Amino acid sequence: MKLEEIERIKELRKEINELPKGYISKKEIGGNIYYYHQWSEDGKKYSKYIPDDQIADLNALITKRQELEIEFKNLKHGTVTSSLYACCLMHKNIEVVDLYIDSNNGLIKTIGLPHELSHLPIGTFDSKNKLNESKLSDWWNNRSIPMSRSGIKEAMETLNISSPQALLVHCRGLSLSDQYWIKQKNSNLKWEDVNYFDNDFSEDVGKILLGSNEKSKNLNLSSPDSTSVGNLKKRWKISNGKRILIKGGSNPFRQEPFNEVVAYFVAKALGIKCVKYSVYFDKDYPYCECEDFINKDEDLVTAYQIMRVDKKTNDESSYSYFVRCSNSLGIKNVKEIIDRMLVLDFIIANEDRHLNNFGFIRNVNDLTFNKEAIIYDNGGSFGFDKITDDILAFNNISTKPFKEDIKEQLKLVSDFSWIDIKQLERVKEIIKSKFEEYESKYLDKKRIAAIADSSNKRIDYLINTIQKRSD
Repeated sequence: MKLEEIERIKELRKEINELPKGYISKKEIGGNIYYYHQWSEDGKKYSKYIPDDQIADLNALITKRQELEIEFKNLKHGTVTSSLYACCLMHKNIEVVDLYIDSNNGLIKTIGLPHELSHLPIGTFDSKNKLNESKLSDWWNNRSIPMSRSGIKEAMETLNISSPQALLVHCRGLSLSDQYWIKQKNSNLKWEDVNYFDNDFSEDVGKILLGSNEKSKNLNLSSPDSTSVGNLKKRWKISNGKRILIKGGSNPFRQEPFNEVVAYFVAKALGIKCVKYSVYFDKDYPYCECEDFINKDEDLVTAYQIMRVDKKTNDESSYSYFVRCSNSLGIKNVKEIIDRMLVLDFIIANEDRHLNNFGFIRNVNDLTFNKEAIIYDNGGSFGFDKITDDILAFNNISTKPFKEDIKEQLKLVSDFSWIDIKQLERVKEIIKSKFEEYESKYLDKKRIAAIADSSNKRIDYLINTIQKRSD
């Protein structure tokens, strides 16, 4: 370590010790808002009331300490000092909490002054409804494209970014699945100025994520594609004013786009609300597309977020835990909604219903869950990654999110009375005929026949289960 670095560490230690620790909390008492400085020292917790005219100065001092602590840590460990992006997490135009983000890698370095914590993302608070900094950081990180996404490493090289989280800063964390975003400190921007529901966005990122390797010094990184989750290649586009999501398929069969369409028609026949997809081909590759089912007054809240609002007890099943967490948020008809999803997943042999591809819709303005849930992301179905001969087997279907076996998960369905047996028989023909419409080098006659036969077996098993349950 250089002499000047050692001297700087000494200076930082002295400056840090002279600045206040902790954070500022906000409490509502008798309809009035009060602010408190809270900190820990020698294993004890302290809290002190702050008059309104002292809040700004104290927050500036606490923020300064946090910035110096980051510099101290980086110097001590021999890392480069990060460039902090000071911003506020917003929910539409409501300030939620101040954040300090490393603009180099897009990670939250420290969390500052809380504002309107009732608007925190679901699952980022603890059991006492207090902000949980670790959960908020996880929520932010999970907002970015996963490193497991097909082609993401090549895309990062083309985009010249160090991590998927780094893209979040460029797009202000904006998404087409909810209304959260980050606003730089001292900025006068409003949600109306920047949201992707009303404003145009660049398709540069999306095209690269879908496989384009054209490099340019003038790439516009402001795009909802920076917050699109999931492992399949996908991108957003605007068509006739509508926000359209495009998704590809995975090698070697690229079957997921066809599955999405067939799953929609199966759901429609059974009266299950499901996102409508259509298929098209580009350069001989199949893709599916659908309209955004979230509007600018809504948040999509995933099961993963819901299952972080409380701790799971030792004697709880994953299913019971999910239902309890959902009920605690005021979500209605949880079991009825999940019944429909599990029946659909059984019929289509969905092996990829993980906690981040189902959930409920929350109203941004009153924070209630009054809109009927909709099922989406059904591509990992119908033996999508299996060789044709293996599709016919009934006992090699692994499932998520509550049970690992498809038959065991079906047992969780609490009520079958809503199902019309005649419609189930009709679903057999729907599956066969819809797949036959997409016969191609990816879906030959033998594979379509295997999909239809295996689906018929599951539907017969479901009918038998329903009849036994009704006896």
